[in-house]
Amino acid sequence: QVQLEESGGGSVQAGGSLTLSCVVSGYSHSDYCMGWFRQAPGEEREGVAGIASDGTTAYADDVKGRFTISIDNAKNTLYLQMNSLKPEDTGMYYCATEGLRPASMVVAVNGRNAFGYWGQGAQVTVTS
Repeated sequence: QVQLEESGGGSVQAGGSLTLSCVVSGYSHSDYCMGWFRQAPGEEREGVAGIASDGTTAYADDVKGRFTISIDNAKNTLYLQMNSLKPEDTGMYYCATEGLRPASMVVAVNGRNAFGYWGQGAQVTVTS
């Protein structure tokens, strides 16, 4: 079955950087959309960044210029490089994947509903 496992979360001061990784196993389709979602306490899960199999990417407005999503297909690993972190970036970060979708689906309103495969999440805490 499809499994996703995140790693790389932690606690960092504002202005710092973290890189999240998500190893995917059991997904054999060449067409995919993968994304990172964030859920703060008491908030809904929202899309942060997405990448599709055609190489297109999409970002939420509040992370543009600070976060970079990438994928290493040889390692079946999705990454999220997070720079200039802010306290409002704090939350549980989940990776997700699904079949052919545009990368923009990740950051669309209720985009989370389009994804059926999820990891368990990695906590990111940014202190001021």
